[in-house]
Amino acid sequence: MRKALTHPAAGRSAARALRPEAAVPVAARGSAARSLAAYDASLAWAALLLLAIGLVMVYSASIASAEAAAHTGHRAWYFLARHALFVVAGLAAAVLAFQVPTRVWQAFAPWLFIAGVVLLVIVLVPGIGKAVNGSRRWLSLSFVNVQPSEFMKLAVVLYAASYAVRRAAFLHAEQPLRQTIVRGFLPLFAVMVVVGGLLLLEPDFGAFVVIVAIAFGILFLGGLDWRLFIGLAALLPVALAGILVAAPYRLQRLTAFLDPWSDPLGKGYQLSHSLIAFGRGEWFGVGLGSSVEKLLFLPEAHTDFLLAVIAEELGFVGVTVVIALFVWVLFRAYRIGNQAARLARPFAALVAQGIGVWLGVQTFINIGVNMGVLPTKGLTLPLLSFGGSGIVANCIAIALLLRIDYENRRLLRGFTV
Repeated sequence: MRKALTHPAAGRSAARALRPEAAVPVAARGSAARSLAAYDASLAWAALLLLAIGLVMVYSASIASAEAAAHTGHRAWYFLARHALFVVAGLAAAVLAFQVPTRVWQAFAPWLFIAGVVLLVIVLVPGIGKAVNGSRRWLSLSFVNVQPSEFMKLAVVLYAASYAVRRAAFLHAEQPLRQTIVRGFLPLFAVMVVVGGLLLLEPDFGAFVVIVAIAFGILFLGGLDWRLFIGLAALLPVALAGILVAAPYRLQRLTAFLDPWSDPLGKGYQLSHSLIAFGRGEWFGVGLGSSVEKLLFLPEAHTDFLLAVIAEELGFVGVTVVIALFVWVLFRAYRIGNQAARLARPFAALVAQGIGVWLGVQTFINIGVNMGVLPTKGLTLPLLSFGGSGIVANCIAIALLLRIDYENRRLLRGFTV
């Protein structure tokens, strides 16, 4: 991705556009530019299809657990109704977010980041933060629980992109390495240590991994000195090993992932049932609504392991369709960011591709966990899994992508943004 951004054929790259001397090019004009659509309909439809698939599959995966639980009133449609409300709220938030110009998002990025940090602190306060399954990740608003870490992912995208633009002069290899480290890298690293520490206190290791990937992915795309990036990559295994040692249950998850069948009724229970679901689905699945694993065998069937139910009911074909839709969303995020870079819009370019990093990393981890190629981790599948905060945050992210693309197209027509 970084190579494509800095390719000469792309005009001004995001990294080049970050530099102070970069000039804004004259907007392209002509019949081709005037004939552009107002926004990327293919991206919007791909996101809507994922939301629609998620709505159907959350209902299918949650019927048994909804009927069995007392807090749902034993109503089979309990999770469907709540998820539908979340989707409506997400779409409403997306419509509002689309109306906000990118320059406004840039101006408010530091304040949104500070607000996110404050929420992460509040959620740890006893009596305010709500604990579920041993993790204190939610704020209860009586009728709904809000998960601040989901919105923090969006705040980190905006803040890291804003930071990369403001500190552009200190990120590039032309600067002495010491200056790059002290004035370009360490300030963001320090605030990310604070955010990471708060997330690990919840604990929410999955959100920690995604947020770290977002921050340093954006720095890399923004032109961070490759020597420093290689050094960070070399230190990553050491940091992960330290985190595993600090929390023994994470090490147990790692050993269970390596051989779930050694303890299929204990540490390997969830993964082994996910693999059974994939095996039962074969090519075309057992049919919508006919999953056996969702009948209280597979824990978190409508959240973290929704893909396993999709695999069982819709088979290889269904999983392929879901992955293809995600691939298209990520491809469009890359292309929209690349187009913004050509138009010398560094903040917009980094936000678009930062959203791509966010959705791509989280999707990859969730799919890997469901398929047994990554250790079990509590991360939902973006735009599909049950969860109000995640759905709303994902919808706002897609709206931001569409807004950046909309502004790119206006510039190509010769208008201002």
